[in-house]
Amino acid sequence: MNPARQRRLDIVAAVGLGTGAVFGLAGSLVAHASLRQAFWAIDGVALIVASALLTMRFLRRGNDCVAAGFLVFAIGESLLVSGTAAGLAGSVPSFGGGVALWAAALLLTSIPREFATWVRLVGAFASLLFTIVAARIFWGEPLLPTSSPLPFFAYPFLVLTLLGWMWDLINGGRPC
Repeated sequence: MNPARQRRLDIVAAVGLGTGAVFGLAGSLVAHASLRQAFWAIDGVALIVASALLTMRFLRRGNDCVAAGFLVFAIGESLLVSGTAAGLAGSVPSFGGGVALWAAALLLTSIPREFATWVRLVGAFASLLFTIVAARIFWGEPLLPTSSPLPFFAYPFLVLTLLGWMWDLINGGRPC
């Protein structure tokens, strides 16, 4: 692919990751249901677009594991978006499935040495936290997306991972 065209796609993906990070975290902090749902809808769509572009980027580079991670992330994010309009309690089933896929995706992107070590470690830790959240939901606990300590305190680790991916895109893969 033309390097200038790839650069433009990388910028679009980075903007999607940044938008997802900002609106996802903001949605976790606001109390008003309609605003939270709107923020999470924006977050979800931005992350799906970014993940789709990153899937293609890493497929072209021959890194199938990382590409698969971003594909699984997009699928997980799609599940999360599908439950957003149902409100907190109504979203629990799709939330459980979505965070289980997030956990798998974060692990797939963290195993290969594609990203800086700190990004991979934070991503792997976020994967562990979201695995715990998903397991609790699948075991029958009606864990809301805003429940504390988990998943509430897992989100900052996801956001740090997103920021690490953004850094990689903006800086052309140079270590941070």
